[in-house]
Parts: sequence; C-alpha cells; structure tokens
Amino acid sequence: MDRLVKYTLAHGLIPLVVMEFPGITVGGGFSGTSAESSSFRYGFFDRTIVRVEMVLANGNTVHCSGSEHTDLFHGAAGAMGTLGVVTMLEVQLKPAMSYLQTSYHPVTSVTEAVETMRKFATDPSIDYLDGILFSQNQGAIIVGSLSDVCSDDTPKRTFSKATDSWFYLHVQDTISSHPSTVSTEAIPLAEYLFRYDRGAFWAARWSFDYFKTPFNSLTRRLFDSLMHTRVLYKAQDATPLSASQYIAQDLGLPFSRAEEFIDYTVHTFGIWPLWLCPLKPTPHPTINPFPASGPGASEPLLNIGLWGPAGTKRRDRFVELNRELEDKLVALGGEKALYAHTFYTEDEFWRVYDRGWYDALREKYGATSLPSVYDKVKGQLDAGRSMRDRVLDLRPLGGAYGVLKAIRYRYGSEYRRIRRDAPL
Repeated sequence: MDRLVKYTLAHGLIPLVVMEFPGITVGGGFSGTSAESSSFRYGFFDRTIVRVEMVLANGNTVHCSGSEHTDLFHGAAGAMGTLGVVTMLEVQLKPAMSYLQTSYHPVTSVTEAVETMRKFATDPSIDYLDGILFSQNQGAIIVGSLSDVCSDDTPKRTFSKATDSWFYLHVQDTISSHPSTVSTEAIPLAEYLFRYDRGAFWAARWSFDYFKTPFNSLTRRLFDSLMHTRVLYKAQDATPLSASQYIAQDLGLPFSRAEEFIDYTVHTFGIWPLWLCPLKPTPHPTINPFPASGPGASEPLLNIGLWGPAGTKRRDRFVELNRELEDKLVALGGEKALYAHTFYTEDEFWRVYDRGWYDALREKYGATSLPSVYDKVKGQLDAGRSMRDRVLDLRPLGGAYGVLKAIRYRYGSEYRRIRRDAPL
C-alpha cells in the first residue's frame, strides 16, 4: 500500500481508504477485508474500487464494475479469491493535503467512548476517525481533518523514526497528561496513514513479554528494525504461536450492542487496549464480514479490534475461547473479519453467511473447482498438532525461530528493494 500512496501523493492525490499496514496490497485489500479510519465515510476498501480485472477458473479474463458483471464485482469483494484471481484494479482517489490535524478526545468510560464515536461518525467535517480504549475508564477518540495549513503553535508529530513513540503509546501519554482537554497536533499525511506500522498497533508489545524483555523507550529503539509490520508478519508466519496462544480478531457490531460485547471481552479475556473503528456498512448480498444489519440499513457499525494473549497455552481451550467469542458475536448481531482466527464448523459458518447466493455465483462463473471461502479461512478445530508445531510451542524455541526468520527477511534483498521502491 505504501507504494501506491507514494505515487499518488506525487500527483497530489490519495486513495479514499488506505490500509494502515504498508505491506497490505491493493488486491489483498479488495479480495480480503480492509476497514480503516476513513471507512466510516467510504466503507471498506473494496467500496472505493471502480473497476476490476479478474482471471476466472477457466482462464477467461473478465472486467467487472458497477455496470459490467456487477454481481461478480460485488461478490468478489471479501471473497478471498475464491471466485477468481484479481489482476488489476482501478482505485478512486481524492485530493491529498500536507497534514492531518489530529485531535485526541479523552473518554472515561466505554459508554462515553461508544457514544462519542457515534456522534463524530455523522460529522461531515471529519476525514478520519478511530479510537483506542486503554481500560474501562480511559480511552481516546481520535479525530482527523485534512489541512494544508499548520500554524506555528500547533505541535508537529511523526511516528516512523526509531526515536519516535509508537502511536498508541503517544495517544495514551497525551490523554494521561491532559485528561480533561482535547489535544491537537499536525501529523504529515503519510505519517498518519501508516501510524500503526511500528508495533503493529500494539501487538508487538507481547513479543517483549514473551522474551521477558523490558518494554521501554530504550528497548523499543534497540529492536526498532524488527518492529515494523512487514518484518513482524515474517516472524508470525514462521511459528504456530499466533494460532494457538494469541487472540487476533476484528469484530463488527451495531453500535447499540458494542458496549455489551466489550463488557464480555473484558471479563473473558482482559485484553487491553481495544481498537474502535466505525464502519459504513456494505449492502447485501455480500460475503463481506460486516454487512448491513438489515435491508437498507445506513447507520455505521463499530469494529472492535481484539488482539492479545488468550490466557491459555492449551490448544483445546484456545479453540473453545474463540468459538465462544464467535457465538457471542453472532448472538449480538455482529460478524467478523475473515482474516482472523475462524473456528466455525462448516454448518455454523454458512448459517452466518449467504451460501445460496455465494454458491450461485461460483456456479455462474465456473469457480466451483476453486476452494470455497470456508475452505480458505477455517481453523483447525481439533487439538491435534504436528510435531513441528508442538516443538515450536515451547518457550523460547518458537519465538526464537520467528526472530531468526524476521532478521533474515529484514536484512535480505527483498526488504531492501521494498524500502528503496516505497520510501515515504
């Protein structure tokens, strides 16, 4: 994503929705699920796509848009490549500006956070909106508006250098220092768009806990080269730890049920912080994980990012906790992002998603030979593990192996080429 932003900024333009991890691709954002801090206005990234070129399972190439193969255009969004392979996309852009005037609004309860977020989501003067809950009585709603002007008395802030604070820590420091006032600063636009790259929001902090390493400004600076999302994902993919000990879920619910769901996660997992991101819902039919809550519904939904230790090292208990979470989400009228841990049985999965509509699309476009969405996202329900996974589950073997893979990638030719092609 950072390469696209680099080239559009050179022309004074920016995509309507920018995935906040720079390594997420445009095709991945369309075929998967990508909702970011401008999604309260524009919806998911796929809703900002004008036209798609796809190669079908039979080898034919088709072009899809709002007026051509419309069913495939909307159906392929979020379908994980199970209707065909996306080879080209036309992305909507808008004028870019130099800065994002960013304001941090302190909140002192979950109720206040949800209601403040709901209020701001209808404000036409706001361009970007998300929030962080640090506890049940501390959080911030983060409001951004594009601007080419930065007054001398407005602090300027960056988040990409090793000496910079991680964004979420800066937000917490800001509201702790000014718990009853709104603080505002100017962030260069590219710095804002990828502000969560260092530390992967806050998920990387758990790596310090894993290795029993102090988590402070000195150690974060010392290990900064390994704390960017492209590198962190190499470590994650090398070990089974993230699939057996750490919860990774994005969960969308109606605003009216969000507080009840947060209360459930607090008592079940005790994971903090939580990410809040309001979403403009996608019309039916769709495989998109956060569809509208009813025909014609237009109210935004609230995505809750739940990322942290599951509190168990037992695989069977880990699966059980995820399944309980899925049940609670469905009971409250919500749906999840399918990139995340997914432990529905096949029957349960298709009670949530519209199998009739999806299978008809697969039949129409000759995609029945491809894996289904369920095939691609299903987790391993039983407690059986390979010997390799059992060994890498042992501390510190799994973590050390992941670090070695990350170091090899970080200092290899692929990463150097990426940084050369997309310096922002």
